[in-house]
Amino acid sequence: MGAHIQKIVMNLRPATSADLNLLRHWDSQPHVIASNPNAQWDWSVELQHNELGREQLIAEINGRPIGFIEITDPARDESNYWGNVTENLRAIDIWIGEEADLGKGYGTKMMQLALSRCFTDPTVLAVLVEPLASNTRAHRFYERLGFQFVEQRQFGDDDCFVYRLNRADWISESAVVSL
Repeated sequence: MGAHIQKIVMNLRPATSADLNLLRHWDSQPHVIASNPNAQWDWSVELQHNELGREQLIAEINGRPIGFIEITDPARDESNYWGNVTENLRAIDIWIGEEADLGKGYGTKMMQLALSRCFTDPTVLAVLVEPLASNTRAHRFYERLGFQFVEQRQFGDDDCFVYRLNRADWISESAVVSL
């Protein structure tokens, strides 16, 4: 008998102040800390800061929050995190909140939804991500999604790999066959 494969039905919704305790809890999880050990998110401030070109989203499955995504326009980022970058790019930060939700395909689905959201804007030429240089699992994850390594770079105290997915290399969600 073949194994029954359940299709992941996920939605993204804006993160709000009602998510404050959940985001603080996720930030305290060892796997989240390990993926970004020097991050200092002050969620009470972050959730109130409506910067142009930034979306903070909660991924949900059947109404259950499972992860966080931030999509930014790095050329408009007030913190200048990405430095001097060209226009028409987006940057994605993503994590799954609970360790029990890792390895179930949720991250892939979250990224497919985020990429679709980014590339819906016809002016967006590419999407950037910056996993830690030591996070080989994340490198493989982004490479499976079509991202190409660009450079190794310091972001504050973090040694990171910058990856880029060009619009021309992006495969729309409808063309991806899920197994």
